[in-house]
Amino acid sequence: MSRIHLLAAGAFAVGTSGYIVTGVLPAVSRELHVSPAAAGQLVTAFAIAYAITSPVLAVLTGRWERRKLLIAALLTSAAGNALAAVAPTFELLLGARVISALGAAAFTPVATAVATVLAPPDHRGRAVATVFGGLTFALILGVPLGNVIGEQLGYQGVFAAVALVSLLGALAIQLGVPRVAAPPIAGLRERFAATRDRRVLLVLGMTVLACLSAFSVFTYIAPILTSLANVHGWTISVLLLVYGVGGAIGNSIGGRVTDRWGSRVPLLVIFTVFVAVLATLPLTATTAATAGVVLFVWGLFTWSVNPPIQNWLIELAPGPSSGLLLSVNASAIYLGVGLSGVFGGLVVSNVGLLALPPIAALVALGALGLLVAQPKPALAPQAA
Repeated sequence: MSRIHLLAAGAFAVGTSGYIVTGVLPAVSRELHVSPAAAGQLVTAFAIAYAITSPVLAVLTGRWERRKLLIAALLTSAAGNALAAVAPTFELLLGARVISALGAAAFTPVATAVATVLAPPDHRGRAVATVFGGLTFALILGVPLGNVIGEQLGYQGVFAAVALVSLLGALAIQLGVPRVAAPPIAGLRERFAATRDRRVLLVLGMTVLACLSAFSVFTYIAPILTSLANVHGWTISVLLLVYGVGGAIGNSIGGRVTDRWGSRVPLLVIFTVFVAVLATLPLTATTAATAGVVLFVWGLFTWSVNPPIQNWLIELAPGPSSGLLLSVNASAIYLGVGLSGVFGGLVVSNVGLLALPPIAALVALGALGLLVAQPKPALAPQAA
């Protein structure tokens, strides 16, 4: 296993920590005697804590040697999940989720930056894709496995298993990843100067709108598929797996096309197809077979966004500011995800379930508009 794949394994650990709650919410509601809506705040608490603390942690840990920081982040994630496994009250479980979010918020941006340092310059996009592949597989494999464990051991066993995976990830990085010096020290003004760059703000806006669009539909995809294609139960599970497989492939392709053509051209293609898929989803996903094709294509293009976005930010702010920008972009991802539930709920309540994909397509069209509004193209791509 390469050093970058070890970073991806750590990303799998913190990604599973973030996604796993979805599958155990009914058990939490039942065993801790809280309403399903209250149990859902475990997701909100993680997302908000991640979004707020990621750039703050990037500044506070700016002097830390990178491998040391990665290990500390995974240990923090392990501690949060271990506390969640033994938490006797919902309030303590909520606090444990915040601790887990701190570990994830510190790990993912740093792992991405370290991967670009360890990879050759012309493989930087693929290095970013490899790290985000860990997050993709957390969605594809980690959550279903967590649900299986939950059936046998309860939600406490799920959190304990995630804590163990985080510990193993920390050990793997200690043994297999070299020491990487912290970037040159920069003052707060210098660090945050890049966030005032109009080009950077436009890229961050793309991230928010893309995540808001994608996850607002994904949150309601099961009832949408039931309404359109009359599918239920295991069929929906298989279709979601197809979406996840498309996402894993798209993440890898996103890194390769970024290395070949830079960030701007791939994003133009990705957002254009993304808009088209969502806008036509109520017309195309009308049988199980066509829904499978649509979800595969949707997953393919949804998860191919991250490598070119991350690469663009690194190009716009190389050096000390890049780590902060990656942290701010991570916050933008979770801001979009956090807003998606509210946005999707408002659309479904006021316009209707099947109106959600086309309206989400308009949001994605906004991301495409921000891309077109960029004052000048990204730096010239590296040769393949």
